[in-house]
Amino acid sequence: MRITFMGTPDFSVAVLDALHEAGHEICAVYTQPPRPAGRGKKLRPSPVQARAEQLGLEVRHPVNFSAAEDRKAFAALDADIAVVVAYGLLLPVEVLTAPRLGCVNVHASLLPRWRGAAPIQRAIQSGDPMTGVTIMQMERGLDTGDMLLRGETPTMGKTSADLHDELAQMGARLMVSALSRLSSLTPLPQDEVAATYAAKIDKSEARLDFTKPAGLLEREVRAFAPFPGAWFELDGARVKLLRAEVVDGRGAPGTVLDEQLTIACGDRALRPVTLQRAGKPAMALDDFLRGNPVAEGTVLT
Repeated sequence: MRITFMGTPDFSVAVLDALHEAGHEICAVYTQPPRPAGRGKKLRPSPVQARAEQLGLEVRHPVNFSAAEDRKAFAALDADIAVVVAYGLLLPVEVLTAPRLGCVNVHASLLPRWRGAAPIQRAIQSGDPMTGVTIMQMERGLDTGDMLLRGETPTMGKTSADLHDELAQMGARLMVSALSRLSSLTPLPQDEVAATYAAKIDKSEARLDFTKPAGLLEREVRAFAPFPGAWFELDGARVKLLRAEVVDGRGAPGTVLDEQLTIACGDRALRPVTLQRAGKPAMALDDFLRGNPVAEGTVLT
C-alpha cells in the first residue's frame, strides 16, 4: 500500500520500521518539528524523524494543518491510507479524509478505556489487570473511531517503561496485520458509556503521599517509572522510587519502620526495591542504604 506515516516519539518508531520491513511504500513521514533539548538547547529531531532519515524517507513537520497549503500538500501525496501513531496533533477533516482509505491509528489501550494522552500510565495507576493496543479508524473525536483489531497483555508487575516497549511492538504487529486484511475487517463502534479519559501526567502527581494505601502507591511507582518518577524527600533532597513492593507493616504514614527502609502507608507499608537520587544512577535498595543510611523512625515527606 501507499502509506503516509504520522508519528513522533519512540513508541511510533517500531510501527514505522514494521511498515517499511513489510514492503509498503511510505510516501512521506509527518512528525513534530525539532525541539530545543539538552544543555545547549540545540534543536533535536524527533525519534521518528531521525529514523525516517536513516531509511531515506521524506520528512515533513508542519506546526499544524491550519494552513491550506499544508493540507493540499498532504492530499497531493495521493496515499492509499495514513497510519498515525502518537503524532501529537488533532487532524482536521480535510486530512482525515484525504487518503483513499482514510486514517488508521495505533492507540496504547483497550479502547474505549483510556482515550487520551497517557493511557499506559493510567492503566497501571488504576490497577487495570489488562491493557493492550487498539487499531482504529480515525474520526474527528479524540480516540473515538471504530475499532479494527485489539491485542491484550497483563499489567501486573510492569512499569510504564516495560509496557511502552511491549505495546510498541504489539502495535507494530497489529498494524501490519490490519493493513494486510483491511477489506475483511469489520469496524466495531466504541461503547461511549464505557469510555474513560487518560489525562496527561502532571509532575505534581509524582510526589508520593504516604497517607494513601501501599497498593495504590506501588502502582503509582510503576506508572510514573521512568517519567516523571515517583518521589519522596529525604534530608531535603528528592529520591525517586522506581520499583517497590507492598509488605505488612503499620505506623504513622511516612514513618520508616525498619533498617530496610520499609515505609508505613495509610494501609500496610511500602518497601523500596530500586531508588535514584538526583544526578545519580538508579540502584538497588542495599546499595542505596550503604551510602544513604536511614534510621528507623525517620519520617519521610
